[in-house]
Amino acid sequence: MNQIARLYRIQTLLRERRSVSRDEFLRELEVSLATFKRDLAYLRDRLNVPVEYSNEQGGYRLVLAGDARHEIPGLWLNEHEIHALLTMHTLLCELEPGLLGPHMQPILVRLHALLNRSGLSGDEVRRRIRIFRVQGRQILPKVFAPVSSAVLGRTKIHIHHFNRSRGVVLTRTLSPQRLTYYRDNWYLDAWCHLREGIRSFALDAIEKAEIMTEPAIEIEDSRLDAVFVSGYGIFGGTNIQWAVLRFSAERARWVSREVWHPQQRSEFDEFGRYVLQVPYSDDRELIMDILRHIPEVEVLQPEELRLRIRALLEAGLNGAGSP
Repeated sequence: MNQIARLYRIQTLLRERRSVSRDEFLRELEVSLATFKRDLAYLRDRLNVPVEYSNEQGGYRLVLAGDARHEIPGLWLNEHEIHALLTMHTLLCELEPGLLGPHMQPILVRLHALLNRSGLSGDEVRRRIRIFRVQGRQILPKVFAPVSSAVLGRTKIHIHHFNRSRGVVLTRTLSPQRLTYYRDNWYLDAWCHLREGIRSFALDAIEKAEIMTEPAIEIEDSRLDAVFVSGYGIFGGTNIQWAVLRFSAERARWVSREVWHPQQRSEFDEFGRYVLQVPYSDDRELIMDILRHIPEVEVLQPEELRLRIRALLEAGLNGAGSP
């Protein structure tokens, strides 16, 4: 019988009887006296179960006021798991402060209490875990809350969206489907009622968001994945091509450990070079990643992608982007 089962059994016996002797507990639980004492201490100190020993009754009993009942909480965590939860909370706060804060606060109070009784500190966890967002763009606080509420509440949302390519603000009505955190930035996958199609919107480009009363239309996950997962990176599309990249043996020590795409294919050639194949429909993000590894990478296929990389490198050397 593991500890969780024993703790529930102890409380069941205490509820069923006015008192339970130590020998009865040892017989029922089939544990040593030392283990039984540790279980009692855990019930009292960690789970706040009001159990005490009665000399008059010659056994242990629950001390409850009136008809009150005490139930062991359903959240079972050891110190390592508590540390992991607090670390995840720190991460969520860094990603977006308003996402789960109000909902997590009651749990956090309990977690900190459990740690403090063990001589540990939740504040120490936050001090020791450092999270840096690189190139993350700032989201307006007034935007994230309604967007996340609309996603979870399954309602339409009206947004003012800044189109960076055209330099204009467009208003759209969306049926939000899911939020995606990708490369230190948030994106909203949605059905755009203006364009009558599936689109992705960077949350930092949304200047205003208003929750509507109409329910959002539902798009199957398979349709969303066909647009956003089948291709490379955050840019969606269904016209899939495959890029074949070959990395030097030296660079392969790093790249071979990376996941560029869930459906990627890879192998090492006879010279220890790493050959990576990834699907893409829009080459913008793929090109940025390839350029990071120049000159330790060569584009083998398709020829169109190879020529685009060459043209960009030549334009950079010639100062084509200068005013």
